[in-house]
Amino acid sequence: MQIHRLPALSDNYIFLLYFPNTGEAAVVDPAEAEPVLNYLATLGARLISILNTHHHRDHVGGNLALLQRFPDAIVYGGARDEGRIPGQQKFLSEGDRVVLGDREAQVIFVPGHTQAHIAYYFPPTIPNDAGDLFCGDTLFSGGCGRLLEGTPTQMVQSLNKLRSLPDSTNVWCAHEYTLKNLQFALSVDSDNLALQSRYQQVLNQRQLRQATVPSRLEIEKQINPFLRWDDPAIQSAMNTQDPIQAFARLRGKKDMW
Repeated sequence: MQIHRLPALSDNYIFLLYFPNTGEAAVVDPAEAEPVLNYLATLGARLISILNTHHHRDHVGGNLALLQRFPDAIVYGGARDEGRIPGQQKFLSEGDRVVLGDREAQVIFVPGHTQAHIAYYFPPTIPNDAGDLFCGDTLFSGGCGRLLEGTPTQMVQSLNKLRSLPDSTNVWCAHEYTLKNLQFALSVDSDNLALQSRYQQVLNQRQLRQATVPSRLEIEKQINPFLRWDDPAIQSAMNTQDPIQAFARLRGKKDMW
């Protein structure tokens, strides 16, 4: 499975999953159709699946136009998003599987940003290789999504599921928010040497207009404050030893930052 990152809108990423042996492809969170159609034409590929993580327009905006061109494509989304994702045909819950070519995605229910949000995790097919996580707006490099429909407790539980995946996992988040996220992270965790190093790396990348996605889960567990609600440094910065309260205060601080 080849993964192609397509920029869209102002800061979105669409991910095209291409299977060269069959000429088939799937797309994750098509914010708009045109970049997908153009890249499919370049590859000479046929779209068979649309994988949506949640219902927001900047993740599903291209669904119907893609279906016009590829009417047999199957649209997947969370079961609780019924009626909110254009063209949705498959309604997924925790533990479901989506088979694409020679790969299989595990569905992880991750409410918080929305009540119906799901993520797709493709385990590695080769020992010691890296898996691939498509997490929409739940987890970002250096950050996490706003709590638009969910609670801090829900988001901590969801992020803990993602944090529990193998360290080698590639984190394919749906927005190029990394630089701003790390600037905020430094404001609450300034003594973190790994964070300082990652910030300089990302700053250089963005100055060269390079993408910072994917990240690796191992890195995120060191530098992302929203994966460290149980870390004494973050709890101290948030003036509480309660993990949920530490996360809630951190998210509230980021919302106002």
